[in-house]
Parts: sequence; C-alpha cells; structure tokens
Amino acid sequence: DALSAGVNDGGVAFSAAVLFQIVTLPVEFNASRRAVRVLETSGMLCPDEIGAVKKVLGAAALTYVASAASMILQLLRLMIIGGRRDDD
Repeated sequence: DALSAGVNDGGVAFSAAVLFQIVTLPVEFNASRRAVRVLETSGMLCPDEIGAVKKVLGAAALTYVASAASMILQLLRLMIIGGRRDDD
C-alpha cells in the first residue's frame, strides 16, 4: 500500500543520509588537521595557543562522530520497529 511504500522510501533516504554522514567523517578530521597546520604556520596564533586550538578543533570534529553514531542508532531503531509493525 501507499503508506508502506512511503515508509520504505523514507528508510532508503535515511540510509543514504547515514552513509553520507559516515563517508564525510574523514573529510571533517582532515579539515581540522589542515586548519591547525595553517594556524601554526601563518603566525596567527602564539605558540602557547596551539594546544588549545587543537583541542577545540578536535572536539568540533568529534561532533560529527556523535551525529553519525546518533543517526546509525536511529536507523537501527527504525529497522527493528519496522520489523515488528502490525498490519491490522
């Protein structure tokens, strides 16, 4: 029926979003590393500020990990609930 088709299409779209999130994780970590390198070599920061910048940019990159983990868990939950649905 139309509702089931919509749910399946939504699941496929959400799965694609999860895959995209996972694929972009290395890009985010690389961007943080490059930003630290640019800030170190450009003289924009004092040498004693570099450690704090690395921590902040590392934490920013980890927000993408948390988001990906959340999406993966949501996808698993939808798969489990979808398997238990009653069609009365």
